[in-house]
Amino acid sequence: MSDFFEKVSSQVDPFKKLVSHIPGFSGYVERQNRRDADKLLRETVARRFEEQWKRASNLQADMAGNGMLMFVDDMERASLALRTFIDKISTAARGYSGLFDAVKINEKELEAIYQFDAAFFDLADQVKSGLDNVEASMGDEAALPAAIRNITSIARLAVETFERRSEVVTGSR
Repeated sequence: MSDFFEKVSSQVDPFKKLVSHIPGFSGYVERQNRRDADKLLRETVARRFEEQWKRASNLQADMAGNGMLMFVDDMERASLALRTFIDKISTAARGYSGLFDAVKINEKELEAIYQFDAAFFDLADQVKSGLDNVEASMGDEAALPAAIRNITSIARLAVETFERRSEVVTGSR
């Protein structure tokens, strides 16, 4: 019976057995997993912002179509600010040497990165709410400029947040 148990136990997870015999390999796998998770997170954030960018572009087209030409340039600036963030987060290098090459990660740095990551989702929600406000303000030309400026400000904050996150990840802060 013990021979059977040993045979089954040794076959339960051959990858773990392999890893135990190769010095440094488990650290390599952990780094790859962190890189993959970072890429997946950035792709998800980019998709959320992409949805809002499309919505902002549609609102801009609605403004042009409704003769609200004096607001089109401001809405274009807001759309460009959103696009800038989307491009930055989606084209960032896969994994950063400062974080992903270390086998052990500093808990404070990891917590800071998680806070930045959570902030991206909060900012996406703020953009969505801001665009709701722009849409609601389409009939109120007095309120519309402030609603559009809010979108631009949130998009710029997203870029700043990404840059601060990058500083933590690369250790350049």
